[in-house]
Amino acid sequence: MVCVTVLTTRYGMCYNCSMREIILASTSPRRRQLFKLLGIKFKAVDSGYEEVVDPKMSHENLLKFLAAGKANAAAKKYPRAIIVAADTMVSFRGKILGKPKNEADAIRMLKSFSGKRQEVITGFAVLDAKTRQVISSVDKIEVRINNLTSGDIAAYVNSGEPFDKAGGYGPQGLGFNLIEKIDGDFTNILGLPMTGIYNALEKLGVKI
Repeated sequence: MVCVTVLTTRYGMCYNCSMREIILASTSPRRRQLFKLLGIKFKAVDSGYEEVVDPKMSHENLLKFLAAGKANAAAKKYPRAIIVAADTMVSFRGKILGKPKNEADAIRMLKSFSGKRQEVITGFAVLDAKTRQVISSVDKIEVRINNLTSGDIAAYVNSGEPFDKAGGYGPQGLGFNLIEKIDGDFTNILGLPMTGIYNALEKLGVKI
């Protein structure tokens, strides 16, 4: 069991550290890597949550809903833990972008982004599974893509990087060369806005 001291002043008590765990409800390698920056022990797990997307919801509300769903699903397995969950999407011209279906789709996506801006939006939820206290928020950043030549696009697609990434690119690896500018928290583009997560954990009494 991970030993973490958690003070909850709202309820006027200190839970025994031997009873608490910090759970990251994600198996994403990028999220795990980012979470390690906090310097606390944690366990990364698959929440098991089955996403249900309501097309009538705004992007922001949908992401908060999905993050809360993941956190609550993980809380069923870890009812005394602090749970952190998140969901990220890329928005371009008001539409949500998925992963490229094939090489032609990746080329089409990258051509459409060339020289333009898009949004990366992450919703997160930090849940104290014992008290049911939750802090959730949405973080947005703007990403401007370089003016890309056909050669730039072909080289990136041939690298194989686009096919497991929403929007067909990512800042890790060769995808960093496609980006001209990022306005906002860089960690958001990797799927976990660490400033917001840090503040939420502190509000729930986790000493970092």
